[in-house]
Amino acid sequence: MTKGKSIHALIILMFTQFISGGVTNTKGIVLDKVEQDIGLNMDEFGLIVFIFQLGFTLASVIIGYYTDKKGLRAMTIVGSIIMGLGFLGTGLAPNIMFFLGFYMIVGFGLGSLGVASNAIVPAAYPDKQRQMFNYAMGVYGLGMVLFPQLLNFMFQFASWRVFYIGIAVCLVAVIIYVTSVAFPSGRAERIDLKAFIPMLKDAQFVFLMGFLMLQVSAEVSFTNFFPTYLKSLDLGGLSTAEKDDMVAAILSLFSVFFMIGRLAVAYLSNWINERMILITFSAGSVAMVGISFLFADSFPYLFAGAGLFFSTLFPTATAFGTQLSKTSGSALGLIYIASGIGGGIAGYIVGLASDIFGQKGGFSIVLIFLVMMLITSLFLNSKKSTQEGYASS
Repeated sequence: MTKGKSIHALIILMFTQFISGGVTNTKGIVLDKVEQDIGLNMDEFGLIVFIFQLGFTLASVIIGYYTDKKGLRAMTIVGSIIMGLGFLGTGLAPNIMFFLGFYMIVGFGLGSLGVASNAIVPAAYPDKQRQMFNYAMGVYGLGMVLFPQLLNFMFQFASWRVFYIGIAVCLVAVIIYVTSVAFPSGRAERIDLKAFIPMLKDAQFVFLMGFLMLQVSAEVSFTNFFPTYLKSLDLGGLSTAEKDDMVAAILSLFSVFFMIGRLAVAYLSNWINERMILITFSAGSVAMVGISFLFADSFPYLFAGAGLFFSTLFPTATAFGTQLSKTSGSALGLIYIASGIGGGIAGYIVGLASDIFGQKGGFSIVLIFLVMMLITSLFLNSKKSTQEGYASS
């Protein structure tokens, strides 16, 4: 592959990762503004989260299949078009029904670009995959850190609609760029549906799916509902603007801890196995979020520390799962399905609970998810997997 193709692929990879990290970490901030603007109750808020996750999950499976068939350039363009239409539609949505429909398209588009981005690395940098994936995750984390501050500044003079329409414009630029430069002809790893059968018969893989459903449930619920929860607290009589500043600061700090955790565990994983990492960080997340709830009114910044413990759970669990099967592409497909189901259902549950029991009651379900996740992590043990012989054959 020519150096030019690799550079063009790298630019697209880093840009899409930056946007994806920023959008993912600011859904809660934006939805809080949408709630004020076009009016929605908390169960509708939860339905929006569910719709987004459903679109994301469908894309992870469908776009992976078509990237294998049609190639990387075509599906990067398709993903950008879908995501751009979704953001344009949500930015112009006159009511909640239009917003719901287009927000699913946003989720589908974000999932599409995620699949295409993951296929870029092995296609453009086959000998530096681990290094480039680390760089990509670093840029993703940078988006998570910067976007809350960017939005908090932007909301002083512009609405959330400008933000979403602005992203749509940026994606038009991505499409023009991809169509006008040399680009690698990579393929996504194929998903073999038949490979799902032995995985679903393996108790360890079932435990792993349960773990991932609960982990994503907790993380999605935290990032989406934290802004609304924090603003429901008195916090010593802070004004709404001051609470907005605090939400942005906490989410940015959360993302900093998130990046630190991933880098640290990438180093520690050379000496500590996945099972111990999952148990340790699951226990840490329960303790951190539990303590944060106790001191929420006096020191809400404690919630940012949860980023350190959330950081490595998904990638470590994914690595655990792909090692259980020789068809890693199929294993990833099943992992994404479980994760999407968990995140979608959790969003609706927390939204409904918030509508019934108030913001604090709904947000506290995050802790329930984390406790259940910790219990599930204790059952994970690759040595008990029936897939081991299958994986090594």
